[in-house]
Amino acid sequence: MNSLHAAPLVMMMSLCRFPSDEASMQIDFLGMQAFLCIVEQGGFLPAATHLNLSQTAVSHRLRKLEDSLGMKLLTRTTRAITLTDAGRALLPRVRKAMQELELSYDTVRQHAGSAPHWLVFGCLPTLAATQLSPALLRFATQHPDISVRVLDDSIGEIAEHVHNGTAAFGVSLASSNRFGLDMDVFAEEPFVLACPPRHRLARAREVDWERLRGEPLIRISLPAGNAATIDDALGDRRLQFRWAYEAQHTSIALDFVANGLGLTVVPALSATRAPGVVTRPLAGPSVARHLAVVTRHGAVLAPAAQAMRDLLVAEIRDRLAAVHEQRA
Repeated sequence: MNSLHAAPLVMMMSLCRFPSDEASMQIDFLGMQAFLCIVEQGGFLPAATHLNLSQTAVSHRLRKLEDSLGMKLLTRTTRAITLTDAGRALLPRVRKAMQELELSYDTVRQHAGSAPHWLVFGCLPTLAATQLSPALLRFATQHPDISVRVLDDSIGEIAEHVHNGTAAFGVSLASSNRFGLDMDVFAEEPFVLACPPRHRLARAREVDWERLRGEPLIRISLPAGNAATIDDALGDRRLQFRWAYEAQHTSIALDFVANGLGLTVVPALSATRAPGVVTRPLAGPSVARHLAVVTRHGAVLAPAAQAMRDLLVAEIRDRLAAVHEQRA
């Protein structure tokens, strides 16, 4: 009798390695599946039918397993297929291993079916604070089973989220980035002057920058790059204005304005819901930023992500259209 007939599975598996990789054990699951199926189905042909493979493919898998073990598991005659001593030793352990694997797979699949599905995307804080809610409400009616995580971060952080796959897409500014992301520019957002309702400029049809000389201005050094956009538009003229305060975030600057500390220049949409503040168009020069959807190069968005992207873009475009109508 072959001395391996009572060998434990560990001994069998210790032999199941590819000749080219003596340093690590590699389990031949496809071979074990074929072996188990041949025994349980009663032959190569029914096993091939059950596995939706050709009979040649099933034979190849078994032969590969036997070669890696260095012993025969089955003997095949014209009338029957019988187990060798090694095959009998291996069979119950392979059967148990496959059953445990199927149970684990089913457990994971059930968890995936019950776990919440998440959609993650990035959005500039100045847009997230004012434009997201209507789009999210519409999205919730279309995809009630999908939870949404919004990463309201700076331009650079959004680019990094999209690049590493943390976010499906980002609503940001059209700018160069070190990741080579695709950018779909979809709108131009003007900057406006924000002032208290009773300020002398609150009723002006349009405010020229020259009229801001001497006024206490609030600079926003937001990582989104708004200060840089204004500086680029003004050039050296920026040094001629009185920047009395500086804030890190647009919401803080708008609160300063509402409380009479000064005036500020912000993207139009960021001030649409600011209490105690009115906005006026700017001229001489006008300032604007270009909004874009950023995605990984060549990436195709999943249907839910595409739907969220389209809803948000449509919401922003509609709000900007209303801003332009007011200016006209």
